[in-house]
Amino acid sequence: MTLDDLRVFVAVCRAGSLSAVARDLGCTQSAVSQHVKRLERETGVSLLERQPRGVVPTRAGRVLETAAADGIAGLDLALRRLREMVDGESGSVRVATGATTVRHFMADAVVAFRRQHPRVNLEFRTESSSRGCFDALADSSLDLAWITLGGPVRGIEQRPVMDLPWVLAVPADDPLADRSRVGAEDLLGVRLLRLPPNSTSAAHLDAAFAELGVRPEFDTGVADWDTAMLLAELGLGRALVPELPGVRGGLRLIPFPALRPLSVGWAVRNWTALSPSARAFADAVVARCHRQS
Repeated sequence: MTLDDLRVFVAVCRAGSLSAVARDLGCTQSAVSQHVKRLERETGVSLLERQPRGVVPTRAGRVLETAAADGIAGLDLALRRLREMVDGESGSVRVATGATTVRHFMADAVVAFRRQHPRVNLEFRTESSSRGCFDALADSSLDLAWITLGGPVRGIEQRPVMDLPWVLAVPADDPLADRSRVGAEDLLGVRLLRLPPNSTSAAHLDAAFAELGVRPEFDTGVADWDTAMLLAELGLGRALVPELPGVRGGLRLIPFPALRPLSVGWAVRNWTALSPSARAFADAVVARCHRQS
């Protein structure tokens, strides 16, 4: 049993496909299969169940996948820390964000961090959902992820940074623009731009509407909060969105106090295992966000 065997096995469990992992690794499907078979010989149990459209881990496979993923993540972190001890402060900090994150939450922190740590590269990776961020953190390809906080996720620590109140975004000439606040009754007959269905914010909004007993009508779907506000500013719809720092333009943002604020913040595998550079960047973002709140 080798570390490569375990890495490949974890990748197969997550992809649900031997051929997909082979493509990612630039090898044959047979080579991927050999890694799994070697693990099955040494453990004496079947680890994958073949299905018409791929593979899934067996009960024993899930046990090994969980342990292997945790161990690989910890080992990769340790190796990065060792390299930093040898090379000094250099290397990179890898961050996953949504499409609007850097602009609204990180712009000032990025500038300040680059001035203070010129030898450290900041690498940003766009993920369309918190689930994608969690998967990337779990396979050790990220240091930090900025997410909309939700329920607990095994092996992931979530730290809130800001609470974002909900607002109804409308153009300045909209009939609702003069309101000091809006409530559930004001949404009757109002069509809203639909947030991405796989996003935590959309799930949060759906649950809140259910509690309020409101079933709003939805119009065009959008990819992110910025797009929703742009369409609202152009008069192409009304958007119920979290109030983001730094929003300007011809929008009127009307508070919707009946909805619980949306929490955003950092997700990591283990705060104590973060490299000094990653910790410094995370702290810089927190400091800038607190100044804006």
